[in-house]
Amino acid sequence: MSDIGHMRWAIAEGYIPSGSVSQDHALVSHETVCLLNAGMKNAKIEITLYFEDHGPVGPYRVDLGAQRTLHLRFNDLKDPAPVPRDVSYASVIEADVPIVVQHTRLDSRDPNIALLSTIGYHEG
Repeated sequence: MSDIGHMRWAIAEGYIPSGSVSQDHALVSHETVCLLNAGMKNAKIEITLYFEDHGPVGPYRVDLGAQRTLHLRFNDLKDPAPVPRDVSYASVIEADVPIVVQHTRLDSRDPNIALLSTIGYHEG
């Protein structure tokens, strides 16, 4: 199979609510970047976050094996800094091989849980 995807992606919308209906890991409000590397080479990925009121934070570095997928919660990112809660941000994802990027948010502040998912913007 030939490589699919792109090497530079952006998710313009990001926000992790601090509230959740439960502390069960599956129900904690979160943002996730879903990464697919369908190619034959391992991917080195860097994520940089952008904010309204201060400069960017990053890069957060992630390795993604060839022909693998990873659902990475922004909530779990710690180095170089934890992603703040209740703060709007955007992200740029750059890889050294083509990948596919999808964004998902689970907002469980209310018992009527909301789930949002979208494909990120990419550059060829």
